[in-house]
Amino acid sequence: MIRIRAPAHLHTGNPDLSGDLGRLYGTVGFAIETPMLEIEIRKAEKDRSNDEDALRFIKRFRERHAFPPVSVEVKSYIPKWVGVGFHTTLALSIGEGINRLFNLGLSFEEVALSMRRGLITALGFYALKVGGFIYEGGFPVDKREKVVPPLIFRGEMPDNWLFVVAIPETPRKALEEVRKREDEILGNLKTMPPHLADRLSRLVLMKILPAFMERDIKTFGEGLYQFNHLLGEFWSDYQENVYCCDLVNEGIRLMLDKAYCACQTSWGPTFYGLVEGKAKAEELKELVESFLRENGDGGEVFVTKVNNSGMVVSDG
Repeated sequence: MIRIRAPAHLHTGNPDLSGDLGRLYGTVGFAIETPMLEIEIRKAEKDRSNDEDALRFIKRFRERHAFPPVSVEVKSYIPKWVGVGFHTTLALSIGEGINRLFNLGLSFEEVALSMRRGLITALGFYALKVGGFIYEGGFPVDKREKVVPPLIFRGEMPDNWLFVVAIPETPRKALEEVRKREDEILGNLKTMPPHLADRLSRLVLMKILPAFMERDIKTFGEGLYQFNHLLGEFWSDYQENVYCCDLVNEGIRLMLDKAYCACQTSWGPTFYGLVEGKAKAEELKELVESFLRENGDGGEVFVTKVNNSGMVVSDG
């Protein structure tokens, strides 16, 4: 039996949707300690699982590789359809677990290519492989889903830099439907003006990364917010406004009063703020919990630090 614990991630954005330099996307984001996906994979008489998505990913992996039947039990979940990486994390964890269980000898890159996950944006791939604060460099325009984007930068976050993460309940169902159309949307995405890609890339290279290296949390947070907000403006044709809905828009305004940054991850509805120290984190958590109760159906709010290690694989 193989047991895997794998981190969720927070997406900050993609600096280049223009492609005029020959590459597309790239990703800035973070692996996080909470929530964690936990699965157990065993040999079995036939494929079975307590999760329908897991069965789908077993079948997909078998299209490329021969192995005996397996049982996949999801012991602990990452929330689905909220922008923290459930499907990519599950697919890559299952592929790597089968690879280890049957000694298939595959690299993690080969697992990702077989599962066809972590190839357009590789944040989920690197969150599992190395953890930490991640910037990956996108893929060549003629090799979409044929290669794993290269890791450009990976850094370990200080333990006292904490994220307050909010998953509001009210918009979840509507955004689940958007996510189911994600491949269609991305396949017909409008081209980003090169000047916007230039600005986003400069924010990463000349503000976000230097501030991180200097442990300047204020400038780091400013850069993350500016980067995420500019991307939200670009994506506004596909969501209600800069962010996925009015509730998240107001939640981000609230966070900005107390945090160094406030960002939406992926399509939302999850949004997050960066603070320094447990006391500030708990204060912001309580404030956001009250906001969600008073302006909708509540939701989940939690404090987490960055996962600096990636997935953990162990024998049963």
